[in-house]
Amino acid sequence: MKRMLSRIVVASGVLLGSSVVSAAFAADGAGLPKPDAAAGEQLYINGDPARGILACASCHGDAGNSMLPANPNLASQAHDYLYRQLTAFASKDGKPAARGGANGAPSIMTPFASAMTPEDMKNVAYYLSLQNLDYEKAATATSEATMERGQKIWRAGLPERGVPACAGCHSPNGAGVPGQYPRLSGQFSSYIADQLKLFRSGDRANNEVMRAIADRMSDADIAAVADYAAGLR
Repeated sequence: MKRMLSRIVVASGVLLGSSVVSAAFAADGAGLPKPDAAAGEQLYINGDPARGILACASCHGDAGNSMLPANPNLASQAHDYLYRQLTAFASKDGKPAARGGANGAPSIMTPFASAMTPEDMKNVAYYLSLQNLDYEKAATATSEATMERGQKIWRAGLPERGVPACAGCHSPNGAGVPGQYPRLSGQFSSYIADQLKLFRSGDRANNEVMRAIADRMSDADIAAVADYAAGLR
């Protein structure tokens, strides 16, 4: 059934159009040296125990291709988007990080991101942006029962509740808009659903637009569109 669902979702993405091409490197790291992919690779693979930085690969897999649904695929994600997320995980001056965990708990990422310098973050983000997502092993849609509902939300939103079409920002085929909105195609559906719920609860407070959108969605809406998004190609 997985293959059947993937083919259906792939076809729908192709019909709606292709993704937006990569944008220029964002200016949120202005003044920093050009990112060093080799340094990013070393930090990703080995971490830096002396600074309390765990090897990213231990959770996010080889070259950003995670095998664990709790840990997102990071390969081929836009570097500026990844950089912004790392800064959102970091706690500064004793203040809570903008990206927290469920029920007000800190995210598991907070201690690692807080130990990284802006240059570390840029380097790791740049390295990951150059890696290819392994779509042969990436997540896909698995729920035939919710496909129609998920497709409706992705393509048209829920106008009666003020929920815009996901495709409007994340692109018809889920590739996202580099520098602004993340790629969701091939991402674990459970991870997407968890993030929507964190937006809805306010525990993830780094995007007010997504927080408002998620607040208008039910658990069933979230499950359906998360599964559909995972199968996009």
